[in-house]
Amino acid sequence: MKILVTGGAGYIGSITTRMLVEEGHHVVVLDSLEKGFAPAVDPGAQLAVATVDDDEVLDLVLPGVDVVMHLAGYIEVAESQTDPGRYLDNNVSAPLVLLEAMVRHGVPGLVFSSTAAVYGEPKTVPIKESAQTLPLNAYGLSKLMFEQWLDWFERVHGVRSVRFRYFNVAGAWPDGSMGEAHRPETHLIPRVLEAMAQGQKEFEVYGGDYPTSDGTCVRDYIHVLDLARAHLKGLEWLHAGRKTEVFNLGNGRGFSNLEVVKTCAAVTGMEVEVKIGARRAGDPAALVASSERAAKVLGWAPEETTLAGIVGDAWKWHRSRPEGYEMGQRIWD
Repeated sequence: MKILVTGGAGYIGSITTRMLVEEGHHVVVLDSLEKGFAPAVDPGAQLAVATVDDDEVLDLVLPGVDVVMHLAGYIEVAESQTDPGRYLDNNVSAPLVLLEAMVRHGVPGLVFSSTAAVYGEPKTVPIKESAQTLPLNAYGLSKLMFEQWLDWFERVHGVRSVRFRYFNVAGAWPDGSMGEAHRPETHLIPRVLEAMAQGQKEFEVYGGDYPTSDGTCVRDYIHVLDLARAHLKGLEWLHAGRKTEVFNLGNGRGFSNLEVVKTCAAVTGMEVEVKIGARRAGDPAALVASSERAAKVLGWAPEETTLAGIVGDAWKWHRSRPEGYEMGQRIWD
């Protein structure tokens, strides 16, 4: 199949792209490189450097595409709370141009990178796909709004979709060759590992007064390879002509921020003193997935279910590439 992966130079997108290439698919990556890294793109894929609302480039890359994987977007909760308009533009308005181009070129399906943040503060945990969607932050709202636009594009144009609501993604390619390289880094596991690798004496955790076992936020962590495998299954689902679906992707078990720090210490053999800071705006107390539906309907289940295993692969990446990816650029022609 010919697959267009938006955001394919980013963390999740680059690893998914490598899997697609290894499966023999023809992959074109569309990435602005604002957040992504050209060297992260598998050499077996083509790279077009552009935003998802660049009609001229979309008209070049979309002919012959069987399915689009839309993984591009802004993802920082705290930033979304201070600059919500930026998230509306980038996560809703821009990909609407992509949807229109898909209709123009007859592309029938899209795999969408959504988020558990659409649920807000859940009433019950673990969270099922049927749970009420009341986002607490502009990031979650922007993802939910795009899901709603997908509903309309299916009604009007027949564009089917698989929407994956991610929980916390971590880990790396097991040999340490690919991993998370956000600049600046805001995700907990890489932040802890970077602090330990740099010999920092103190590490700040956001909030210690949540209604959880130790007062810190609880999150469900999923290995990035398991997430990528789910995307391949979503691709197969749409290519077989099946209907639109929504799936949670997580392990079904929550770990508090303090438990994450302790696990990182156990994996690395390093220690850091925890300082409890202020809560981060828009953070719910606990987000834990029920992935039963993905198992039953899609036939997907995580292969790496231990936090230590996820952290261990992330640590291999941070040790081998402490500065992340080298800068460079490959242009599609």
